[in-house]
Amino acid sequence: MQIPFAASMARVLRLCPTMNWLVWLGIAMVIAVFAAVTGLKPKGTRPVAHTRMMGMGRLVLVAVAIIFVYVAYRAHTG
Repeated sequence: MQIPFAASMARVLRLCPTMNWLVWLGIAMVIAVFAAVTGLKPKGTRPVAHTRMMGMGRLVLVAVAIIFVYVAYRAHTG
């Protein structure tokens, strides 16, 4: 049994071949990174913007970004 949202997403993917699952994953990643870096949070949750955990999260995010840039550079050049 399919979920209606999944069925509608399947229709979108069939109609627009450039919007494959990898593009949707990239969009979700950009939104998550934006929320993590800016410190956006839902109402009523505990603030973590100026904690060590958030600092380590940002450090890991930068490290992963550097690794991806390096891998993309290596793939492009050779």
